[in-house]
Amino acid sequence: MSDKRILFTGGGTAGHVIVNLALIPEFQKQGYTVDYIGSYEGIEKQLIEPLEGVTYHGISTGKLRRYMSKENFKDPFKVAKGLMQALSIIRKRKPGVVFSKGGFVSVPVVMAARLKGVPTLIHESDYTPGLANKLSFPFAKKILATFPETMKHLPEDKGEFIGAVVREELFQGSRSKGLSMCSFHKQKPVVMVMGGSMGSKVINDAVRSNLDQLLQNVQIIHICGRGNKDEALHRPGYVQFEYVQDELKDLFAATDFIVSRAGSNAIFEFLALKKPMLLIPLSRKASRGDQILNADSFVKQGYAMKLEEEEMSADRFLTDLQTLMQNKQGILDNMQEYKSEQTKDRVIKLIQEFEK
Repeated sequence: MSDKRILFTGGGTAGHVIVNLALIPEFQKQGYTVDYIGSYEGIEKQLIEPLEGVTYHGISTGKLRRYMSKENFKDPFKVAKGLMQALSIIRKRKPGVVFSKGGFVSVPVVMAARLKGVPTLIHESDYTPGLANKLSFPFAKKILATFPETMKHLPEDKGEFIGAVVREELFQGSRSKGLSMCSFHKQKPVVMVMGGSMGSKVINDAVRSNLDQLLQNVQIIHICGRGNKDEALHRPGYVQFEYVQDELKDLFAATDFIVSRAGSNAIFEFLALKKPMLLIPLSRKASRGDQILNADSFVKQGYAMKLEEEEMSADRFLTDLQTLMQNKQGILDNMQEYKSEQTKDRVIKLIQEFEK
């Protein structure tokens, strides 16, 4: 077994796993033993457990709510149990460093690492830090930011602007494979619609209610979330997927435009792949507003258009998508200035610098 050991953590949404998916193969190439701590049944388990050479450990986790709920009384016990489990795993596996992407499951892991003297680096993807990462910051050695604006929210002695880490395999897709997978042709542009790992009812409804009109001008790849496929909908030029993993690179290669939520990891991948995007961020009613700030930053830089969920209507959705398509060249010109290649190498170097 290798003497070099690293432990990754993060979960709750795909956004808290994607960066880890990008980094794990790089450490495996360098001969590291890789462990991952996530929740018992979260999406991180679905994404990480199939990876060859990675040992997945499930632990108890609570949800750190900002609102009143009877579950709040149970969660401290769940977190305490998760802390004890994480301590046991770290003691047995002896990682030299921990890399955390956030989410509620990461909090007891980062605390346990500190108690065991194992250095932790945290990657904060959003414009403003989430609650789980805020709770973890005191226990970390280094905090890496995706947005330069995030630095003002981080401890001065720990923060570093690093940019986004993008999965290398996404650049290796085949347009012809993606089109063939969907039975699409080259005569109409392709719009990919996705609402995050859990799907989005408001986005799904907007697409389906406008489907006949949309299909006059575009072909649609609709990644609608688990359990959200409409089995009654069958149209030439329209394909539904609940969730896509291995084939995603080919579907991206076939895609000309993207309609999406505004999770940080996802939109930076779209940017790296040079895909003009219409962003429909989670509203403040359903979130802390981080996706709105993410989207605003991309609009300001000329990478995207934004449609507020509260302003969504069938007509507005169609109009904004049409405007996005008309503005394609200007958006692509702005995207040419963005380079993502060096970020991953810098993150790997920092992790190894802090390794025990």
